[in-house]
Amino acid sequence: MIDIEKLKFDKDGLIPAIVVDTIDKKVLTLAYMNRESLKITMEKNLTCFYSRSRQELWLKGETSGNYQHVVSITADCDFDALVIEVEKDGPACHLGEDSCFFNELYQNPELHGFSLEGLMELLKGRKKDKPEGSYTTYLFEKGIDKILKKVGEECTEVIIAGKADDKKETIYEIADLAYHVMVLMVEMGISLEDVHRELASRHVIDHKVKQEKMTK
Repeated sequence: MIDIEKLKFDKDGLIPAIVVDTIDKKVLTLAYMNRESLKITMEKNLTCFYSRSRQELWLKGETSGNYQHVVSITADCDFDALVIEVEKDGPACHLGEDSCFFNELYQNPELHGFSLEGLMELLKGRKKDKPEGSYTTYLFEKGIDKILKKVGEECTEVIIAGKADDKKETIYEIADLAYHVMVLMVEMGISLEDVHRELASRHVIDHKVKQEKMTK
């Protein structure tokens, strides 16, 4: 852990803070902090910024309810910028968008990034629009029983590939299983955030159990 005094604030006493969603690593916003707002952030575990336009401190979510719970704060190599990972209670943007960065300027036509979040959005679109000829559309039209059957089948395929110690085939089958599980999640209204929170809660419990064992 570094000392806050090691940070390099600019001539106005500010330091840029890039806020990132700890779940999907999406950049949520770019704001500024002074020493006071940074200390408040660390004390409350809620992001607090300094508004350059209003010349005052503002606790994110105090008005909207969209608080940002701090997971970690990291300084860059020059100590003049911060990255803050958060768990958010709602949209980061005052316009109601999930992130302040939604105005796409350019996309490389040869490189297409993949993310589980992007796949979830695609699956939600398939459930809503149901385009013809789509396998995902077929699953949603058949309903929960068909989706559950496919999840069961893919679980079996993963077991068979794993038992055969076939790494390549196991990866392939795990990908199939993940896809069908995500279809199930969309069908049931379960988000990636829901699963993340559940896993995070288990991590805390596991950590406590390990500490208890070490003290015995």
